[in-house]
Amino acid sequence: MSRRHLLQAIGGLGGLATLPMSLGAAAQAFAAAPPGESSGEPRLVSIHGSLTEVVYLLDAQHLLVGTDTTSTHPAAANRTPKVGYLRQLSAEGLLSLKPNAVLGTDEAGPPAVLAQLRQAGVPLRLVNVKHRFEDLMEKVRLAGEATRRQEAAQALSSDLQKRWQATQQQVARRNAATPGNAGPRVLFIMAHGPAPMLAGTDTGAHAMLGYAGARNAMAEVQGWRALNAESAVQARPDWVVTTQESVSALGGLQKFWQLPGLAMTPAGRQQRVLSFDTMALLGFGPRMPAALEALQQGLA
Repeated sequence: MSRRHLLQAIGGLGGLATLPMSLGAAAQAFAAAPPGESSGEPRLVSIHGSLTEVVYLLDAQHLLVGTDTTSTHPAAANRTPKVGYLRQLSAEGLLSLKPNAVLGTDEAGPPAVLAQLRQAGVPLRLVNVKHRFEDLMEKVRLAGEATRRQEAAQALSSDLQKRWQATQQQVARRNAATPGNAGPRVLFIMAHGPAPMLAGTDTGAHAMLGYAGARNAMAEVQGWRALNAESAVQARPDWVVTTQESVSALGGLQKFWQLPGLAMTPAGRQQRVLSFDTMALLGFGPRMPAALEALQQGLA
């Protein structure tokens, strides 16, 4: 494996505009035409990409009347009506789709919009995020119930558990082959917005690094912290892990290495970086076993 300009990609693996109606009018329209009344089938909105992926794997994508902007896999999900980013939802946009259930995680928001949806009688089926493999199992169970495909969901859960166990065994074998090795120090950078951020504990990035047998170089920090030259240099990462979307947003890998302090780190001097699809690595969805295997192999 080349140690220079390594870009490890696992791919394949704007939101819906607010409609010109008041929240009250949207709620009245929702109440006047109960979703699913004509066909008897659920009308679902998924506000997390991982849950959207599960719905597609259950072959229930025709039940999706809308998704959020993190729902980009599979490619067909991009063609569904969009309700905005999962943390910046619009009650009017959601209600206009007349869903009879909204699937997501407790990261969804803002809280006022969730309260408005509940007041309009829309059930919210939200998974409690713990950044563990068990999150994925709960998502499959929830999607199975919402789509009325419990049997298919049980089969999917069984398959994912087998793949996850096999991947963890591979990680354990690789770690056992290098006894005494504490694992590489890794700095995880998210640069989707105007200010690049570093991942500390209590983040999906920290959990995935731990699963891969790596050490989070920002483990003394809780949550996310803005990147600056001092923090990057003090972190002394052997590797930098980021997202494909971050590299793209910055204008390419050359621009990525121009982030403050990175060039002065061990990873920067050897240009060791791994880049992943965001939802595959951090979404705790069905691509999680493959993402972990790719991460561990890249850091080996």
